Amino acid sequence: MSETEKFDAIIIGAGPAGIACAYTLAKAGKEVLVIERADNPGGKNLTGGRLYTYALEMLEEGLSEEAALERKVTHEQIMILSEGRGTTIDYFDSGFSPYEGPPQSYTVLRARFDEWLAGKAEEVGANIVCGIRVDDVIEEAGKIKGIIAGDDEIYSDIVIAADGVNSFIAQRAGLIPDIPASSVGVGVKEIIQLDTSVIEERFHLQDGEGAARMILGCTEGLHGGGFLYTNIDTISLGLVLMPEEVAAAGKPVAELFQEFKNHPAIYPLIAGGSTVEYGAHLVSEDGYHGLPKKLYREGLLLVGDAAGFVINSGYSIRGIDLAILSGIAAANGICASSDIAKAGPQYIKEMEKLNLLPTLKAASGYRDLLNIPRIYSNYPYLANDFLGNLFTVNGEVAAPMKKSLKALLKKHNISFWQLFKDGLRGYRAL
Repeated sequence: MSETEKFDAIIIGAGPAGIACAYTLAKAGKEVLVIERADNPGGKNLTGGRLYTYALEMLEEGLSEEAALERKVTHEQIMILSEGRGTTIDYFDSGFSPYEGPPQSYTVLRARFDEWLAGKAEEVGANIVCGIRVDDVIEEAGKIKGIIAGDDEIYSDIVIAADGVNSFIAQRAGLIPDIPASSVGVGVKEIIQLDTSVIEERFHLQDGEGAARMILGCTEGLHGGGFLYTNIDTISLGLVLMPEEVAAAGKPVAELFQEFKNHPAIYPLIAGGSTVEYGAHLVSEDGYHGLPKKLYREGLLLVGDAAGFVINSGYSIRGIDLAILSGIAAANGICASSDIAKAGPQYIKEMEKLNLLPTLKAASGYRDLLNIPRIYSNYPYLANDFLGNLFTVNGEVAAPMKKSLKALLKKHNISFWQLFKDGLRGYRAL
């Protein structure tokens, strides 16, 4: 590649945000270069594993019909664990489509999905090169003019940082500092292979149907939770923990994850399976509150995880759809600007049009709800003990429900006043 070669846009990272941006720009006739440090798109990307299809449809109508997807999510589940016990809430909807079109969401495997999406971007003219690490940005007179990769200097009218959580490019450009440990979680995930028929039997699924399960009470009182997604012939099982709390507890993440897998409510779901992939990744936890003060500067835009576009509500986690929207908004902002390098303000307007920033703001209260420490310790045990009492029949006269609850609150060191305050805090957060 010639040092004097110049592109309209250079995109760092071939994840959903970067490729959505490249796809939109290339279709508009822009010269786009995507640089990915992994050997192939999706090679270093890790996510729980769900895509809301509306985002693909906004990229191009009908795209989700040919996408590399796994199972349509028909079962939305919340599981509450305590020692030797578990409660599962299962909402089932066979269609689960809020409009005339594809099902609302699918489970995905990033290696397959990202490579497919990158292929679609190449079909419309985007240039994607893999196995290259970007070392720095080129800055001249306060403006980002390109990137440095090894001995090469590559110039462009604008650089899009799509390089994930704790973005190196955003840091080099001075838009974000080092992210504090309190703002990110450590996610660990295994992909476990099982026969398709076994998965469908264990999760009560019909052909092509899938389950998305959020799990609470699996972190030994630490801030965090688990997730489980059913794929065609694999299960994605993971745990997200706060690194500072894990360090203080003095227990390795791998050990906590192994105990989680062996829980009597989890193990039967994965028994007989073989691990085909294992990974760990940082996960943004602050949502709207953690967005950088500025999402752009002259010659640079932040998209996807690099900008902190993640929503964790406790009952679902959204990231891929928000990443795709941010990539579309960045491309639209660039195309609408007479001076590409100064596309930042238009990028913000485009995110407003796509409801990206309003959606993040609307979900901002969940952070306060999920910061109630008893959610991860006392309350899962209280919930399972209460249901255990409710369903126990032993020939004795059952205590009144109110008396039983009072005794359990005392057992788990929760006062009625504390229960009320936590409930009020949760209500206000929503």
